Amino acid sequence: MEWIAKPVRLSTAAPGFDAQLRQRLHWSAGTDAQVEQSVAAILADVQERGDAAVLEYTRRFDSLSADSVKQLELTQAELKLAFDELPPAQRGALEAAARRVRSFHEAQKTAGGGSWSYRDGEGTLLGQKVTPLDRVGIYVPGGKAAYPSSVLMNAIPAHVAGVGEIIMVVPTPRGEKNALVLAAAYVAGVSRAFTIGGAQAIGALAYGTATVAKVDKITGPGNAYVACAKRRVFGQVGIDMIAGPSEILVLADGSTPADWVAMDLFSQAEHDELAQSILLCPDSVYLDRVQAEIDRLLPQMPRAEIISKSMNGRGALIHTRSMEEACEISNRIAPEHLEVASGEPHKWEPLLKHAGAIFLGAFTSESLGDYCAGPNHVLPTSSTARFSSPLGVYDFQKRSSLIEVTEAGAQTLGAIASELAHGEGLQAHARAAEMRMKR
Repeated sequence: MEWIAKPVRLSTAAPGFDAQLRQRLHWSAGTDAQVEQSVAAILADVQERGDAAVLEYTRRFDSLSADSVKQLELTQAELKLAFDELPPAQRGALEAAARRVRSFHEAQKTAGGGSWSYRDGEGTLLGQKVTPLDRVGIYVPGGKAAYPSSVLMNAIPAHVAGVGEIIMVVPTPRGEKNALVLAAAYVAGVSRAFTIGGAQAIGALAYGTATVAKVDKITGPGNAYVACAKRRVFGQVGIDMIAGPSEILVLADGSTPADWVAMDLFSQAEHDELAQSILLCPDSVYLDRVQAEIDRLLPQMPRAEIISKSMNGRGALIHTRSMEEACEISNRIAPEHLEVASGEPHKWEPLLKHAGAIFLGAFTSESLGDYCAGPNHVLPTSSTARFSSPLGVYDFQKRSSLIEVTEAGAQTLGAIASELAHGEGLQAHARAAEMRMKR
């Protein structure tokens, strides 16, 4: 079957553009009642029965049978063997990507946000202590595709942050293990790895079982069941975010080869049918050229069906009045990935406020950020870049306040605290402060 991709053509000058754009951007983060009900039942079962429930759901959903969860654990020797047996080119690429990701997150760690303290005029010490989490769980998607890059992007910043133990879970339907994923776990320093997935894996990490240790935080994307489970266990453990479908928005001034931009749009559309690819450009002729390249290149793509459904359902080529207006619309959309396909990318970058990651210039394809540039590829989706940030070292650390009050400081602070505590009707608070004051 020959697939076609016709993203909707919009113009900011046309009546009703805002409503048309809102309709194209709409994506419900909610899950249907059946998913909610299924996930609730799985989590409750894992919490009650632990390993036995994990085994049952792994048999049911992944067609993978085992006598114990311990049999589903991947040993460090198995991870290293997967790495050693990779073709040299793959092994070199994996190591090079890991080095760049580690270097970026090491720089992030040392750039600021660490522990600090100072003493005021009365000698009182005030400050902040930053410490890593003890144990984290990373979920690596499996099934439709394998994502060794997700292993690097989740495990390496946790390792750099100083997390004591990193537990990886990855579904392996019918027992089919991906060597690159296992090798990436070895390169990234994963402590333990289990071939389990779905809501049952999230439950095992959140509640702990006889075999899987309870973690402090869970990171990494998954399907609707995984996202629902992460939402439900939040509070028992921390989570990174609830990830929606992948997105790319390209701001183009017409100077980048049209086939490059068409392929960049494909790079997100091929993830799944709900992924979104949008092009903003003030040159309508250039939009025509990009559409022509879409038509030419699509038949060459192995995932043409997925790309076609994504671009037909959620894609858009938008004609703007100017690049300035394109930047304003981009801020309104707050995309996960934002490419500035321009000969003057630094002219437009100051106008861009909301994006998970910004890729500057024609040679900076989004795919380089996905794999090996260095910054994290776990990014906020569905306009949450308005208030959220990429995954980083700071997600695997927590802050504790430090306070040490001297006797002199207790006189000054005690009077203030006593007054406010009495005003709130909390006499014990007031007395605790007053007892340390000189009569």
